[in-house]
Amino acid sequence: MEEHRGPSIGPSVAEILASHAGGTGSPVKTAARVADAIEARGDDGTWLSTVPRDELIAAAEAIERRPGARTLPLYGVPFGVKDSIDVAGVPTTLSCPDFAYVADATAPAVQRLLDAGALYVGKTNLDQFATGLNGTRTPHTIPRSVYGRSIISGGSSSGSALAVALGQVPFAVATDTAGSGRVPAALNGVVGVKPSRGLISTVGLVPACKSLDCLTVMAGCIDDADRALDIMIARDDGDPWSRDRGPRVSNSPVRVGLPPAEELEFFGDTAMRTAHLAFREQLARQHTIVDVSLEPFLAAGSLLYQGPWVAERLVEFGDFLAEHPESIHPVVREIFASGHRYTAVDAFAALQRLQELKAHVNRLWQGVDVLVLPTIGTTFTVDEVQADPIRTNTALGHYTHFGNLLDLCGTAIPIGLTEDGRPCSAMLLGAALSDDTVLHLAAQILDESRPVRHPSPAPIPTEELL
Repeated sequence: MEEHRGPSIGPSVAEILASHAGGTGSPVKTAARVADAIEARGDDGTWLSTVPRDELIAAAEAIERRPGARTLPLYGVPFGVKDSIDVAGVPTTLSCPDFAYVADATAPAVQRLLDAGALYVGKTNLDQFATGLNGTRTPHTIPRSVYGRSIISGGSSSGSALAVALGQVPFAVATDTAGSGRVPAALNGVVGVKPSRGLISTVGLVPACKSLDCLTVMAGCIDDADRALDIMIARDDGDPWSRDRGPRVSNSPVRVGLPPAEELEFFGDTAMRTAHLAFREQLARQHTIVDVSLEPFLAAGSLLYQGPWVAERLVEFGDFLAEHPESIHPVVREIFASGHRYTAVDAFAALQRLQELKAHVNRLWQGVDVLVLPTIGTTFTVDEVQADPIRTNTALGHYTHFGNLLDLCGTAIPIGLTEDGRPCSAMLLGAALSDDTVLHLAAQILDESRPVRHPSPAPIPTEELL
């Protein structure tokens, strides 16, 4: 199999819709193209299960027969779903075969996509139990970045990023607790959007840390992400963290926060540092820049895996750890087991410390709209991660671990390559519910126009929650 040297993004959502509307394509033709593309790659660690070709084409035919089909906002657009999110009748495995179960209901956020005419293709690979940012913690084929040279794919939403970067689907549903929807986007040259917590229902998601989890979108461009988000975002009273979307972006100039260069960490990766600092110089020529210290953000991030939040994973997986320890990937098992050492006193002390840091960070947002950082400070090969799994994973999350703890929204965007040809990504962070401002700046940086297409979506009907 030929090795890729970067993303080969396929047709966008807009292009697929145009071909379906104009008759040059159709949902059935698109389904056949997707099936052929996946089959051509073979088992490369992107997908854990896919809809068989004949069933996928039959599903596309069913979409074509729906009343008013051509007016559907995602008419025949294919997408993938991370295998920690339920789709009725399909196994949810979390990359752990002994944990697998067949879902009897589809997650509301995914159902909204189906109702909008989207074509479900299959379940994508992930770090087991969504625990990791590197993509190697799976009993299945270990995926690699599209940039080759055995660079990791990133995780935990490894397959979701690859399905987009390989041009198989224009967007994929992923998750992000500590960076899982941003790190693999960075390592594969695609867009990864982590909305504010609660905007997309997490009902039907097997939680990693329920108080932090987000459903996210991987896409080839901001417009594709926007189209998916506009469908998925909706209040869900079945999700206790659910909340309404924030205001649309105003016409005011965006104030961009940049930390002092000496506060940035690239783990000795000079080429990555050079590439990111060059991007910052370009950004500074086009936007109002505000100096922002990273100190309170990093302090919050250190609480995630060096504090009691790791114990939250035991709420969901503690019994499985006790009963089936050998079924769990050794590194994931070690992380789960470490949660037992924390006490209630530790938890309350960490919550109090986090609240102090939140108050500090919230004051910073009074003078800045979007904070721009590297998404990752360096890349690693699969061998490097397997030789030192905890240290490398911690490095990958240096700029992402604090995002959900501090209730931020974030978008990772590709900004080019290092001088030695590795992916470089910037992460745009905003305060809770400032998603539209963050996406607006992301589109500007990527030179995309960004029309407002839809008003706030209707809430998920009560009957869907029963």
